Amino acid sequence: MLIAAQIVATVAALLHVVFFLFESVLWMRPAVYGRFGIASRGEAETIRTMAYNQGFYNLALAVGVLVGVVLLAQSGSAFTAGKTAVIFGTACMSIAGVVLASTGPSYRRSAALQFFPAAVALVLASAA
Repeated sequence: MLIAAQIVATVAALLHVVFFLFESVLWMRPAVYGRFGIASRGEAETIRTMAYNQGFYNLALAVGVLVGVVLLAQSGSAFTAGKTAVIFGTACMSIAGVVLASTGPSYRRSAALQFFPAAVALVLASAA
């Protein structure tokens, strides 16, 4: 169960790295902001700083979970710290997925992508 938790948590974290890249690095590309339902370059420019900031939140969660995954391979207090980091990070990712789903039907696919790997990792890490 521990290896499964590490694998699924890594998948959830890597997805959040991709979200970071989209929101903070590649945001002004039409193919990217279009994925977020933004219709024009002007609209994308208007919310660019918000997307940039949000991307770094996603990166911070991803890094925390990845550090936790590495620590889960250790023993003693390092294992406990890793489990805590994975549980906290994936819980935050899961809650964010629920919040995204609550914003409207057009976001439910993205919300599911954000929620399910994190929620599965949360359950597996909690049982480890």
